[in-house]
Amino acid sequence: MNSEKKTFRARKSLIATVATLALTGAVGLGAISTGVAPVLADPVKLSQPVEAPSFADVVELVSPAVVSVRVSSVAPEAAAAGSPFPGMPGFEDLPPDHPLRRFFDQFRGEGQQGQGPRGMRPRERGPQKPRPSAQGSGFFISEDGYIVTNNHVVEGGSEYTVVMSDGTELQADLVGTDPRTDLAVLKAQSSKKFTYVDFADESKMRVGDWVVAVGNPFGLGGTVTAGIISARGRDIGASFYDDFIQIDAAVNRGNSGGPTFNLAGEVVGVNTAIFSPSGGNVGIAFAIPAALVKNVVDDLIKDGAVERGWLGVQIADVSKEIAESVGLADAKGALINDVNSGEAAEKGGIKAGDIIISVNGDDVASSRDLARKIGNQKPNADVEVVVWRNGKTETLSVKLGKMPGAEQTARASTKDQAPEATETNFGLSVTPADDGNGLLVTDVKPDSDAESSGILPGDIIRSVNSKPISSAKDMKAAADEARKAGRNRIFVQIVRDNANRFITLPIS
Repeated sequence: MNSEKKTFRARKSLIATVATLALTGAVGLGAISTGVAPVLADPVKLSQPVEAPSFADVVELVSPAVVSVRVSSVAPEAAAAGSPFPGMPGFEDLPPDHPLRRFFDQFRGEGQQGQGPRGMRPRERGPQKPRPSAQGSGFFISEDGYIVTNNHVVEGGSEYTVVMSDGTELQADLVGTDPRTDLAVLKAQSSKKFTYVDFADESKMRVGDWVVAVGNPFGLGGTVTAGIISARGRDIGASFYDDFIQIDAAVNRGNSGGPTFNLAGEVVGVNTAIFSPSGGNVGIAFAIPAALVKNVVDDLIKDGAVERGWLGVQIADVSKEIAESVGLADAKGALINDVNSGEAAEKGGIKAGDIIISVNGDDVASSRDLARKIGNQKPNADVEVVVWRNGKTETLSVKLGKMPGAEQTARASTKDQAPEATETNFGLSVTPADDGNGLLVTDVKPDSDAESSGILPGDIIRSVNSKPISSAKDMKAAADEARKAGRNRIFVQIVRDNANRFITLPIS
């Protein structure tokens, strides 16, 4: 009996041990206990990759046409004349009692016998060598080596070097510049054939299109950034010809003059400016649109300069008050402040006080828009100009002149004194001008409508609602006529400091 109990206990212990081993194997060894390989989860991924634009093909295609532009210039002669320090005034330029004269005397060896302090002698000034002064970007537009860049990149330069994408350096000649649009053209000094790019059809460019900017930011060498066209027709106050494309992409200093491409490898614009409160990139850049670049570049290659049409007027925007005072439905168009004597506008019948509302059938939105439309025409071109005058439109034919090198200003002659003054309902005292052409303002009442509108004693009122006046009665009659037409203001032309101005006065 005892032996049976011992055998039973031994079997029980063995079974417990096997059970323990089996449990341990199942928990710790898994596959060993079952003889099956472990099953692992698949990595997370999409069965089909998301289709996103790649710019690699565009970049590979256009990169050989994009160059870096290095500009060198000679230091000004004034910096070299007798001065031991470049960039500082010359000794001979200083008056005898100038505090720096003694300082220069020492370095010239004149304050002591022999040499100056520490044996320094005045530096010998040989012929000036060009030194690096600017760096930007550009691109080939022809296989014979014409290159487009910015005027502000090459301005003041005397030597120009272009560096191609493979590192080849070539000297270039300046063909021409156009400061008004900030464009310039260089010509590589080489007989080889270059890879070049063409301009895009501007009518097909849309806000939201992908674009790729290629250039030389910070002198790092060829760099590519991407973004979209975020706006068109931007006016950033650079000139009367502002018509920029806004690019939301990383464009930095050194990208100036470089191209922005569409996904077909065509140039949509030339990078010119960035919006940057800090000086670095914040993602907003401005490019000169392709159509404008092409027109300017063609003129520069052909003639070395750009010839533009010219009206010979002084212009201003049309405010809501002015539009209301003359009966215009919208505050659009360009107000003619003055007309230069003997020039295209005067010959074509345009008068001060006219509002130009269209040119060749295209509506004029503002004074800058008028400047662009006229500037895009050639000298001697005949243009159809529609003006708003005396509450109605008039169509005029004008043969444009040639834009001069400097802006012209028209001057009107006025006299100072007049006899008796008459009060008006606008807070003004006036008297006929000596030449009989308008009314001289002799007094302006404080807190009056006239004072609020900016009229000053000494101003000459030439016309009201585009009609000449010579008495206070004429002014009242013009106000009555405007009131009958349902207007709340009159449109007043004044002359101050020999220049025309236009204001509005409320009808009381």
